[in-house]
Amino acid sequence: MGDDNRFSPFSREEQAVYALISRRDGLKAREIAAELHLDRTEVSRLLFSAPLMREMCYQDREYRWHALIRQSPVHEGLYEFSGWYGTVEEFMALPEDEWLGRLQEGCRRIGRNLNDARGLIHSFRDCGETMRNLFRDLESMTDGSFRTWELVFEFRLNRARYIRIYADVLVITRERVFTLEFKMKREIDPEEVKQAAKYCPYLEVVFGRQYDVIPALVLTGARDLFEFVPIGNTEYELPVCSGDMLFNVMNEYMGFLE
Repeated sequence: MGDDNRFSPFSREEQAVYALISRRDGLKAREIAAELHLDRTEVSRLLFSAPLMREMCYQDREYRWHALIRQSPVHEGLYEFSGWYGTVEEFMALPEDEWLGRLQEGCRRIGRNLNDARGLIHSFRDCGETMRNLFRDLESMTDGSFRTWELVFEFRLNRARYIRIYADVLVITRERVFTLEFKMKREIDPEEVKQAAKYCPYLEVVFGRQYDVIPALVLTGARDLFEFVPIGNTEYELPVCSGDMLFNVMNEYMGFLE
């Protein structure tokens, strides 16, 4: 979505402090201030009152600060907010029913509502099969390095009132985070396009500036669909694809076929 602070819910100073804590676990306030060349009083104010720190960081008994999710692979802490978290290789090695069982288990752990079990399980299977097909395509067209990518199903970060992220699938490569919104539909709905992009500013903060966050809407009821669609009335667009064209989204940003 680009490095445009107009769309960030947090100040640049707040993001800088959080990013440092996320990468350099266990820093004290004076160390953070010295590293970032900020006034120590301002750093202390941010640590104890800024929304991002209150939501995503904590201080231990030795007055050292830690982030709930680290900003470096492997992203320690990500599991705690995920229905299923692992590598692509681990995902592909699991039989579908075993993966589905673990996903349901994980959803209960993170508080994901499973009341509409029949429709939801069907959507989980649909999503899982789409991702398996994507990785089979990558297997046949790449050197296989994608197997070490991190993969998340049902990412739910819902803490107090400041952080709200509900992502169906995250695919975390070395330089990018693809956030995929799945719908079992054929037609493009402008509201669902906006929904697919909604959490990008938060994901950009969580994962840090070293990652490009790329949203996409995946319509698994469609076929042979791949186009870029405006996000509301903004100048930005995001890719919308059918499940069978998800490879094209990845290729657009990663250039597998160049």
